[in-house]
Formats: sequence, structure tokens, C-alpha cells
Amino acid sequence: MKSSHNDQLCQRRLSYVAPLSVSVITLALLLVLSARFYYYVKYPNVDLKGKASVIIYIPTGADFNGLLKILKEKSILKNERSFIFVAGRKHYMNRVKAGKYRIRDRISNNELVSQLRSGRQEPVRLSFQSARNIAELASKLGRQIEADSASLMKLFLNDDFLKKYGINTYNVFVLFIPNTYEIFWNTSATQLIEKMSLEQKAFWNVKRRKQLDEKGLNIKEVVTIASIVEKETNKDFEKPDIAGVYINRLRKGWPLQADPTVIYAWQDYSIKRLSGKHLKIQSGYNTYLHTGLPPGPICIPSVSTIDAVLNYRAHAYMYFCAKDDLSGSHNFAVNIAEHGRNARKYQKALDRLNIK
Repeated sequence: MKSSHNDQLCQRRLSYVAPLSVSVITLALLLVLSARFYYYVKYPNVDLKGKASVIIYIPTGADFNGLLKILKEKSILKNERSFIFVAGRKHYMNRVKAGKYRIRDRISNNELVSQLRSGRQEPVRLSFQSARNIAELASKLGRQIEADSASLMKLFLNDDFLKKYGINTYNVFVLFIPNTYEIFWNTSATQLIEKMSLEQKAFWNVKRRKQLDEKGLNIKEVVTIASIVEKETNKDFEKPDIAGVYINRLRKGWPLQADPTVIYAWQDYSIKRLSGKHLKIQSGYNTYLHTGLPPGPICIPSVSTIDAVLNYRAHAYMYFCAKDDLSGSHNFAVNIAEHGRNARKYQKALDRLNIK
């Protein structure tokens, strides 16, 4: 009888213990899952080995596997599996966005996925202070953004496309105002041209357009003259004077006889001294053979040079020649006799230095 009573007590205890054990196990599992969830989502999973940040580039068209490869190559993640888990939970796997991203050290999977999913990029500071031809310009731009030089050259050589912007292959430089611009790395070649067009319109503001009207010039003419002045001198103080000489020659119907345009025609920038052979080249850029302006700018002129042309100095000078002290500045002359004397002094200075 006593034994039966004990059995009943044991059964009652078990009936209480069993649910309690299940609850404890469930709680333990929840704690484990919560800890794992925290570890996967909130715990720092980026380890840059002491660096504050790194830059990654996700190319246009890259998928999630492509992104994982990039992260692996940069050794960014401590635990790839946890990153994949969070990316799946945040529906990022099919939303990979191209661009240039700065990844900070010791951020969590949640922060990293949120940044990449939102497309929160590090902008590129695009600059092109000078370029001697459109191929060099395309190369400079292609090194700074995803669009390569080939895709840019394709547009630079497409007159039908360029017509939309009022330019052609010969005067592509007119569209590019030298400055530093913030753009996204994955900007396409077409988007870049559109961006430059908007920047150019902003540059040619009411004040500058009024100056164009006052001088009887258009944008292409001013930029073309400025490109020649840019190659004639690096002395800002004499740029308005040199621009004035070219304006005088244009208005009298004289050939410009600008050495930089002939060098451009030859595409040989090692030329230091023009010879009779150089002056015979059959090209629209040979301003010794042809009157008027060449087909387009011979470089991307600086803003200061463009403004120097817009504010060219009115004078009677028709000639200028580099000084014989080889300082880079010039002597100006009204007539050919005076210019001849200046030119002979300069030629003797070159001879003394054996500059051919």
C-alpha cells in the first residue's frame, strides 16, 4: 500500500518536472538562437587588419556571388556565412548595386548590408586639368570612372551623338570646363557627357554670355582661341595681350600663324622649334597655311585663360615673340620690322643653347 502511494507521488513529480524541463530546454534554445542572431546581425564582422577603411568597386552587372568574391579578395569579412544569412534576411541578394564603396572597420553585417543595399557610395572627385587630344582626355577620364576610354572615344567620335550638345568630333573640348567634379564611379560614358553639358551651361552664365555678345564671339571661338593662348604662355598677366593679337589678326583676315596649332597638327609634342618642313603640313590646324581659326580647340584651356580671352586687351599689336631671356614671357610688336628684331634675338638664344 505504501509502495503504491510512493509511485503516485513520483508520477506527480514527473508530471511537474517534464513541462519544466521542456521550458528550460526551450529557453536555452531561444537564448542560443538569440545569441547567434545577435552575433550574425549586430556583432562586428568586418576586420580590416588595423585599417580604418577600404574602398571596394562593384562593377555594373555584378551579382551577389560577384560581390562575395570582391569581399573575399579584400579579406573584409571575418565570417562569410553570417554575412550571407543577413543579406538573405534583408533581401539584398538580388539588389546588388554597382559603385565605389568605402567600408569602415568593425561594422556589423547589418550595417554593411544596409550600406550596400542603399547604394550609399563614395563619390569620385573627377578632374581633367589638361589634355592634348581627345584620346588623352578619354584615357584620363577612363582611369577615374567605370566607363573605359574605349566607350568614351566611341562617343567622342560619334558626330550624330555629339550634335545633341551642339559640338562635333573636332570641338569636343568645348564641352569640358576644367574643374574637379563629384560624380559616382559607375557613371556611364553617356551620363558623363550629359553631366559635362550641364556643367558647361552653368559655366557660361549671364555675365560670360554678355561678354560674348559684347566681343562678337561665340563659345566655340573663345574656347578655341583660349586653347591656343594656353599653349603660348603660362604667364597669366600676358594672356589678355596674346588673345588681343589673335583677335586683331582674325579681324584683319590674317593667318594666325600660331605655332601650337602646327604642333597639334603633327601630334608631336616633342617639337621645340618649327622648321620649314613643319609649316608645310596639310591640315586645318596649320594656321600658317589657312586663315581663320582651326577646326577646334587644341587642348582644354583653363578657366583663367578662357576669361583672359573674354577680357582680351584692345591694342594695336599684330605680332608677339618669346623673349630672348627664355623666361617664357613675350615681346609684342605692331609692325613686321619690330617683330623681326625680336624674332632674331630669340632665334640666337635658341642657337646658343643648341635647341633644334
